[in-house]
Amino acid sequence: MNKRSKYVIFGSALVLVSAVLHLIHYLIFHDMHHISIYLIGRIAFVPIEVLLASLIIHHFLESIENKHKMEKLNMIIGSFFSEIGNDLLTVISDADPELDDVRDKFAIKDLWAENEFKNLGTFLKSYTYKVDMNKIDLAPFASSIISKRGFMVSLLQNPVMFEHESFTELLRAVFHLTEELEFRGDLSDLPKSDRRHLSGDVKRVYGLLSREWLAYMKYQKVNYPYLFSLSMRTNPFDKDASVVVTE
Repeated sequence: MNKRSKYVIFGSALVLVSAVLHLIHYLIFHDMHHISIYLIGRIAFVPIEVLLASLIIHHFLESIENKHKMEKLNMIIGSFFSEIGNDLLTVISDADPELDDVRDKFAIKDLWAENEFKNLGTFLKSYTYKVDMNKIDLAPFASSIISKRGFMVSLLQNPVMFEHESFTELLRAVFHLTEELEFRGDLSDLPKSDRRHLSGDVKRVYGLLSREWLAYMKYQKVNYPYLFSLSMRTNPFDKDASVVVTE
């Protein structure tokens, strides 16, 4: 018996119980007029009940559920940046030959509001991400990413991941870069053509990672100021950032 058949049987049983109870009421009181008034009144209230249950209450419960999903999702994103994201962003951004010209744009402040985050988001979408592969020591870079493969796989096993397409796309790009580096084995003497190919994969990660970092910083600032404070003291774009709090 499938689930639909069970619902039909259950619904039919409820209707039958209701009919039996009304019949008992009539046999005891012999008052069809009262039964009719009560029954019509209940039927008249059904549209309002549907409105309350299916629209207002359902919307309220759905909002709570979505909030809980976002909480879980941002916990996953936070663990990603703690384990690998910040290190990746530090190494790759340091290899950006033009970052020094725009580095001040990434100095997110406590006083930033929606507009400042929006402006930086617009800038990141139009920014031409460049990477000088000669500034990246590929051997330790590859070793660091490959060592985190198991961690990243565990992230994908969480069903809440499918609620965030852009972060899933970032993970896919990091996985691809990991495979590119791992399959090469010896990274000490790659031809220029191959380094150019790898630079395309690194730049893809760079762009996606920067935008996800900004979105997560905005979430922290709004919801968890103490996490935001630490993130700004370890800002991968800020060469002068220090975790030590000074006056």
